[in-house]
Amino acid sequence: MSKTAVVFGSTGLIGSFLLKQLLADERYAEVKILVRKPTGIRHAKLDEVVTNFKNLDDLRQEVKGDEVFCCLGTTIKTAGSEAAFRRIDFELVRWAAMSARENKVNAFLVVSSIGANAKSRNFYLRTKGEMELAVTAAGFEKCVVVRPSMLLGPRTEKRFGESMGKAIMNAFSFAIPKHWKAVEAEDVAASMIEAANSQNENGVIENERLLKRLQS
Repeated sequence: MSKTAVVFGSTGLIGSFLLKQLLADERYAEVKILVRKPTGIRHAKLDEVVTNFKNLDDLRQEVKGDEVFCCLGTTIKTAGSEAAFRRIDFELVRWAAMSARENKVNAFLVVSSIGANAKSRNFYLRTKGEMELAVTAAGFEKCVVVRPSMLLGPRTEKRFGESMGKAIMNAFSFAIPKHWKAVEAEDVAASMIEAANSQNENGVIENERLLKRLQS
């Protein structure tokens, strides 16, 4: 098997693990990433496309392969406003899905969030839910949505509230239901790859399944 994977969000927490795992996976001959800045990574299988994501029509031709993995995501604080957050977490993800479908990509795998719901009163969860609806409506043969809870792993940016949340989750892990337990970003990435290569995996994968990874 010699496949091409396209990755959005490859410099983020889940995306960085995903990229590393895809480059090491013999099932993939090429891994294309679309990034705002050069990563500095050198690998024979890596095709790095540096873009500002402003001329999306010109960029559409780059979204070609066997599978597209979308790990795009930010916070309202980092984005600067709800509108800026929505542009990344909804509009850019939807564009990636539509571009992939137009280019006859068969599989689209995307990171969402636990509690995502298009009817939620919470702006973040509503945006994620609307993104899920838009992506699944594209009509992929395989469309996998993963909904992790709080993510564990090394971040390049410090998030005080998240750090406090992780500390509390770790301290009271024994009392927290699996649906809400913090999950390793590395395991989320591995689950996405296994889902892409499973004939039976499709649809939503909730947090409790991500905790132990799909192959287990």
